[in-house]
Amino acid sequence: MSREIVVVIGVGGMGQAIAHRQGAGRTVLLADLNEGVLESVATSLRGDGHVVLSQKVDVSSRESVRSLAETAHSAGKVVQVIHTAGLSPIQGRVEAILRVDLLGVALVLEEFGRVVADGGGGVVISSMAGHMAVRLTPEQEAALRMTPSEDLLELPFVRPEAVTHPGAAYGLAKRANQLRVQAASAAWGGRGARINSISPGVIATPMGQQELAGEHGGMMRAMVAASGTGRLGTPADIANAAAFLLGPDASFITGTDLLVDGGVIAAMFSGRLSASAAS
Repeated sequence: MSREIVVVIGVGGMGQAIAHRQGAGRTVLLADLNEGVLESVATSLRGDGHVVLSQKVDVSSRESVRSLAETAHSAGKVVQVIHTAGLSPIQGRVEAILRVDLLGVALVLEEFGRVVADGGGGVVISSMAGHMAVRLTPEQEAALRMTPSEDLLELPFVRPEAVTHPGAAYGLAKRANQLRVQAASAAWGGRGARINSISPGVIATPMGQQELAGEHGGMMRAMVAASGTGRLGTPADIANAAAFLLGPDASFITGTDLLVDGGVIAAMFSGRLSASAAS
C-alpha cells in the first residue's frame, strides 16, 4: 500500500471524479457522513484498481474531523486533502447549511493543516455563489476570515435570525470558504504546504441536477445560457482544475480561489446577465 495519502472528503460527483484523477499510485482515504454511499464509492474505486480506505466523518464536529486527520496521518504521508462535502440550498435548512458548509470547512482547514505533509496541497470546493450576491462589510469579511472556528456560528450576521433563507446561508458560507482559505494559507505554508479553493458554477452532479429541477432551475439555466461557454460543467472539469492546483505547475499558487464557472460571473460583470436575475 502506498504511503502517500490522498484524502477526499465528500463522495458526491466531484469527490468521485477527483478521487479517480488523484488516486492512482496513492492510497485514497474517502470520507463522508453517509456510510452506505461511502462504501459504495469505495468499492467502485477499488474495482478500478485504486487502494482505498474509508471512514465516516461529520465535518461539523471537530472530534470527527480530528479523528479523520489522525487516521490519515497514521496511514502515511498526507500529500493531498480535497474537501468537497457540502449542502446545497435545496438540501438543508439554514442552520444545517451553516454548520456543514461554513463551520465544516473551517474545521477541516485547521485539523488537516496540522497533518499535511511538506510539499502537500489542499483544495476546498467553494462555489461561484460566493462571488455573487453576498454583500458583506470589510469588518464582516475580516470576522469570517479570522474568528476562531468555535465562535463562527455565533457571529451576529451569521445567526439564523440574520440569515433567513437557505440560499443566503449558502452564499455566505461559500464566501467564508474563500476567506478562510486565504487565512489558512499562512499556517499551511508553515508546513511547506499549499491550500486553495475552487468555485464551481453549475455542475452536472446529482446535487446540481437537484438544483436544476428545483424552484431556481430556470434562473440557473439562464445563467448557463448567458455564460461564455454556454454549457453545464462536469465533475471532470472540476477534477481537472483540482489536479492543476494540487500539482507542481501551481507551486506558486496558494490562498486563492479559482473560479470554474464557464463564464457565469464574467457574464454578470459584463452585463449579459444581471445580478438581480442571478440572485
